[in-house]
Formats: sequence, structure tokens, C-alpha cells
Amino acid sequence: MGAFVISKRLNGDYKFIFASRRGKTVFTSIACKQKADCERMIAGIKENTDWFTFTKIKASGGKLFFRLSKDGLVLATSRKFTTERLLQKGIDEIVRSVASAEVLDFSELETVFPTEEEVFGMPEAS
Repeated sequence: MGAFVISKRLNGDYKFIFASRRGKTVFTSIACKQKADCERMIAGIKENTDWFTFTKIKASGGKLFFRLSKDGLVLATSRKFTTERLLQKGIDEIVRSVASAEVLDFSELETVFPTEEEVFGMPEAS
């Protein structure tokens, strides 16, 4: 089972990724100003995968990727794949597991990582 992971970018925009059951990012969404936009896109993808188009593209370096779009609007771009077979496996994984994927929201966390002081017990510099 895969997972959608919502997070906040440094500029304040929201995004989500779809990660495979092994934890590898399959695709990353476009930037959204509101978290609710991410939630609506995720709900739409989960409920109606067949409404979306997977456009396969060959990058200049020879690697392959796809764009997920609806009515011509690109909503997400996949990671790069080395072969057509791996690209198709990525798409197949989405179609197969997206409906049952869980949604994880990490957008409210200030920082995922502890401070240097918390890790090393060092006093702050004065």
C-alpha cells in the first residue's frame, strides 16, 4: 500500500508526494497555496484515477518520467525512471494502490529534525 504525504515547502506552499509501499517517491505534486487544495487533489486521485491522464515523457538525458494531469492541467510529475518497464510499473502501482493509500500530513511540523542542541546537548552560542 502506498501513501500520500502532505508537507510544507520553505516558501510556505504545500505539496504532496505519493510514495510506493517501499517508501520510494513515485510522484510529487505541483505547489499549492492552501493545504485544502492538496487534500482535494488527493481525494480526486483516490476516488477517480481513471479521470487522470499519465503522459510519458523522455528527458534529454534519456531517462523517462510521467506527468499526471486532468483536463490539460499538470498536477504532478514523477521521479525519473531508467526504463520503459520501470516507468510502467510506477504507473501500475498508482492505479493499483492509490484508492487504499493512506494520507499522512506533515505540513504542521515546524521542523522534522531536532535542533543541534537537542542532538548533541551543546549550549547555544552567545
